[in-house]
Amino acid sequence: MTEPLNADKGGRRIWGLNPNVFFLGMVSFLTDVSSEMIFTLIPLFLSNVLGATTTIIGLIGGLSESIDAIFRIFSGWISDRVGKRKSLAVLGYSVSTVAKPFMYLASTWGAVLAVRFSDRVGKGIRTSPRDALIADSVSAGERGRGFGLHRAMDTFGAVLGLAIVAIIVYLVQGGGLKLSLGTYQWLVLVGVIPAVLAVVVLLIFVQERRREPSPVGGSHSRLTLSGLMAGFDTRFKVFLAIMAVFTLGNSSDFFVILRAQNLGSSVLYVVLMLVLFNVTYAVTSLPAGILSDRVGRRRVITLGWFIYALVYLGFAMASSLWQVWLLFACYGIYYGIVEGVARAFVADLVPEEKRGTAYGLYHGVVGLTLLPASLIAGWLWQTYNPAAPFYFGAGLAFIAMLGMMTLIRE
Repeated sequence: MTEPLNADKGGRRIWGLNPNVFFLGMVSFLTDVSSEMIFTLIPLFLSNVLGATTTIIGLIGGLSESIDAIFRIFSGWISDRVGKRKSLAVLGYSVSTVAKPFMYLASTWGAVLAVRFSDRVGKGIRTSPRDALIADSVSAGERGRGFGLHRAMDTFGAVLGLAIVAIIVYLVQGGGLKLSLGTYQWLVLVGVIPAVLAVVVLLIFVQERRREPSPVGGSHSRLTLSGLMAGFDTRFKVFLAIMAVFTLGNSSDFFVILRAQNLGSSVLYVVLMLVLFNVTYAVTSLPAGILSDRVGRRRVITLGWFIYALVYLGFAMASSLWQVWLLFACYGIYYGIVEGVARAFVADLVPEEKRGTAYGLYHGVVGLTLLPASLIAGWLWQTYNPAAPFYFGAGLAFIAMLGMMTLIRE
């Protein structure tokens, strides 16, 4: 086991934390500028430009997330085994950066799936080692704050990216109800630039203290389900099960975007709603992380899920645009409360030498469950009505809340 990278109290700190937290936040900031520009409007590109059905859109959203999850499990385990996190993070960010320009040429839903698949492979490779590197860089008492700052910087990148999207949409097609091919191609061209800058920042500014590799041999080091789960206590395993229940109702956000358009939002309005969503997400993340350091992660996560359930009920029942604006703002609050705190909670529940594997399992459970979740949502939308997926998601969120409060103790 190694000391956290900020263990030297005399070392340089940025905003009171190890510089790695800031620079990894900057990497995520730039990456999110790029990703929001290129991938956020994929459901509208598929629906408006390529004419894909909601079932196909759900398949693309869910399958790409599930592939992402598989690689998160593998990369987290590898980072523990070799004692290195940064090199895997660099590889993952680079794969995504190389894939993004090909969206300019995509003319079928199969091509979109291929590019999205490649991008998510990159994300899968980088996410668990990056989260483990953040956890390695902060003390236990700073964990919520560190992950909160990282999520805030990540999300402010989304705000800037979506603001640029809004400007491009307005200049190219004005207030049109449907996304045009020309608009989308401009988004891809501009969006590649910050992705390249993110890799440069990661290479130059993020430092990693050498860690001892995990011992080779024994059931704890095997890449099997039993080997991956070995060494973790019951609380972590129960938390993963509860996350699976919650995520089964938390389909791809593609459906939130489609719901906004379904209720009469123009493309420009959808983008501005996403800006509002990311502003509330970013503003909430750091205070939620700090609060979790003081009152406990479990309570904060449960509060976030309660807000999520109400928001999904709202999306199911909404009938006018002003309600959709309010729901997008509240949806950002849910994300800000839960995303960083849940990652800090994982670090609380597992030993340091298995953090990479733990984050791989956590992201893996979430990502793998997103495939059936998105397929179910697409089927409910097409078979019943656009409100049905949101009623389903709200119901499972309430069940997950009960599980969190009754089955896990901090």
